[in-house]
Order: sequence, then C-alpha cells, then structure tokens
Amino acid sequence: MKEFIRKYEIWVFLALGPVLNVFFVYFRSIGLIPKPLYNTGRFTFLLIFLIILVFYTRGFAGVKDIFKPMLNWKVHPKWYIFSFVFAFGVGVTTLLLKGIYSGGELTAYLKTNFGVLTFRGIVALFVWAFLGEVVWVSYCIRELSKITKPFYASQIVGFVWTLWWIPIIIRGEGVLPGIPIVSLGIFMLGIAGMCTIVYGHSKSGLCVLVLQFMVNISLNALSVSPSTGGVNTFTAFSIVYFITMLCFMYFMNPAKKFKSYNQSIRS
Repeated sequence: MKEFIRKYEIWVFLALGPVLNVFFVYFRSIGLIPKPLYNTGRFTFLLIFLIILVFYTRGFAGVKDIFKPMLNWKVHPKWYIFSFVFAFGVGVTTLLLKGIYSGGELTAYLKTNFGVLTFRGIVALFVWAFLGEVVWVSYCIRELSKITKPFYASQIVGFVWTLWWIPIIIRGEGVLPGIPIVSLGIFMLGIAGMCTIVYGHSKSGLCVLVLQFMVNISLNALSVSPSTGGVNTFTAFSIVYFITMLCFMYFMNPAKKFKSYNQSIRS
C-alpha cells in the first residue's frame, strides 16, 4: 500500500482532498465544527492532510520540500510588482468593459470600497492565501509539472480546486455569497494558470502568495463579486481573468522554466 501511495502521491491527494472537504463542511453543517474554526480550519485541514500524506511517503524531507518555495524571496522586483497589480488590473479592466457595454459613466463602475477590509479581515485573507499557495502551487502544480506540461498541470489543479470549493459554495458560509459554480470553475482555472506562470518564472512561493492575496483583496474592494457587482459581473471578471491568463501563458510559457528547474532538482 505504501508503495502505491508513494508512486501516485499527487493523484491520491487530488482525489482525497475534495472528498475530505465534503466531510469537513458536513461536520460544520451539523454543528460539530464552530464557525471560527471553520473559516480558517477548512484551509488548515487540507494542509494538515497534505503534510501527513507527504510525511508518510517521503518523511520529514518531503514535508520541508513543500514549503521550500516560500523561502525563495530573492527574485527580481518586477515579479512582486506584477503579482501585486495583476488581479486588481484585471478587475478594473472588467469594470471598464462593463461601463462601456452599459453606456454609463465609467467612474460610476470604478468605485472602490477598501473600507470593508478590516485589519482582522486582511489578516484572514492573507492566511488563506498562504495556505492555498502552499497546497495548490508549492505542492500540486510543482508535482504535476514533473509529469505533464505546466499548462495542463495548472488546469488539472484548477479543476480539483473548484471541486474542493463546491461544498463550501453550497454551504454558503465563509465565502462571497451568490457565486455560480460554473463561473467559479472558470475563475479557478484562470487563477491556477496565473499562479503557474508566476511561479514558473520566479520560483518563489512568496510572489504567488502576493498574487493570491491581491485576488482576495480585489474581490472585496472592487465591485466584481456577485454581492457587489452582480453575478454577471463576476462571471465577466472570471472570463477576463481566464482569457488574460491564456494570453500570458502563450507569450510567457513557463514550460522551459519548469523543465530546467526539475532537471536541476534531479541532478
């Protein structure tokens, strides 16, 4: 059994991660998990499962390897800047397109609401971004890129990431209300793709963390979520994000970056 799990470690995690989250959300629905624990616990629970799985197959060295990208901070500043502005830029572009399509005053659609972001909320968004980066990028995308092209790896992760979110969306607690599952799926495919591009070129989990953190900030500060801009706006935001990711993936294909990185690890 151990040899099987070691051989198919990444697939075991991708298969069991969403399933375990179904049980976690169910336990919350019947009151076994308090709300404060649920909000951050769903992300932490996934990371704990990953740590246990990797420790079982590869020991402490494997666990250290999961967090290795988070230690790489010596990268060109352009990647920090890019990660900081990308999601916000896509959100602004979406709202501008909405204004042009609606024929109204563009400034009416570009209003920001950073006031909804309390210090506690910002910390929570940062922690969630950190936990998500470690699991889905530092581990999943890195592992899958060893056996398939980075783009395919990102889309597999984006699909499973969506599956993981579905019970949370259905539960409707601790998530932006009114998110359509199909639109969420498109969004997660775009997010996974951009994480792959940024990580492929920077090899830094910190850059990906900034990228993910700013996605969370943009969803709350700009009127692109279903609760502030409407379902159609969120769907448009998801599509624009996904299409933009495809453009960057084409022109900044990280396949060679991953290949050389994986070869250096083997040697």
